[in-house]
Amino acid sequence: MAEKRSFVLDRFLKKAAPFMSLLLMVVLLTLLSPYFLTLDNLTAIALQMSVVAIMAIGQMLVIISAGIDLAAGSVMAFSGVVAALMMSQGFGIWPAIIAGLLAGLACGLFSGVLIAKGHLPPFIATLGMMGIGRGLALLLTGGKAVFGLPQSFSILGGGRIADLAPGWIDRLAGGVPIPVLFTIVLAVVFHLLLTRLPFGRHIYAIGSNPAAAKLSGIQVPQNLIKIYALNGLLCGFAGIVSASRLSTGQPTAGTGAELDVIAACVIGGASLSGGEGTILGAMIGALIMGVLRNGCNLLDIPDFWQRIAIGIIIIAAVFSDQYRKHQNKKI
Repeated sequence: MAEKRSFVLDRFLKKAAPFMSLLLMVVLLTLLSPYFLTLDNLTAIALQMSVVAIMAIGQMLVIISAGIDLAAGSVMAFSGVVAALMMSQGFGIWPAIIAGLLAGLACGLFSGVLIAKGHLPPFIATLGMMGIGRGLALLLTGGKAVFGLPQSFSILGGGRIADLAPGWIDRLAGGVPIPVLFTIVLAVVFHLLLTRLPFGRHIYAIGSNPAAAKLSGIQVPQNLIKIYALNGLLCGFAGIVSASRLSTGQPTAGTGAELDVIAACVIGGASLSGGEGTILGAMIGALIMGVLRNGCNLLDIPDFWQRIAIGIIIIAAVFSDQYRKHQNKKI
């Protein structure tokens, strides 16, 4: 009975730790800076973390399945460049967006096939895709930013709900940035996917024990391909949102973003061993990253201290997860 209580408490603390950490950071920064807890600053944090949060949703699916994706930033840049190039050549906004999404989907599919059918370790397959995606983005643009995007395209990444929905919606939530709305909608959709659909249960089963999942009738290779394809699609969407916000297609966009995305998932409670993690955790992890960076900027803390702090948080989160698992094995 005592062991069961200890296990339940351990699970509760693991789930509550990211939220408590975020709450503690908010309280400290509110005391240290009068500008932190203002509507404009909180809106800026939400807008800044939206691209990372969108990619963190896909990364969370991958990590739950006991994989990892190092190509998120490169796929994001490649997809954004594809969409920007099409618009700069006179294609409409919607065909360009679809092309960008398909570019991200193709990258995810390629990684998934290499892992599921080629039996490559996820680390190696996505490391290769990281080079391919970045190389294609630089090749298509000659290493230069793509300009000449339609003005209306900027609404996608920099507009507010009021730009699209006047009337009572404007009065209720007109100041909410559109990327934040996208993030919330995607988080809800993928939360339902993980918790309400068989595909979600299959992801957890594959991450917990792929051999047992296969014996229970789950098509492991097909599901892995779907997981990486969805992840690529979300990275492609993040690239389009980023291109819209910058009003340019940047082949160097998202450099190092994969580390922020993985960090958001790990800080949010995902286990790199697979089988554990939630979409809410990914959102809280992305918020922690956003709040930390914003707070450091408000307090004039140099960038290298931000990097050190994020590194320490990642190590602490992974150490806590591994220590907990080691203790459970002893029991």
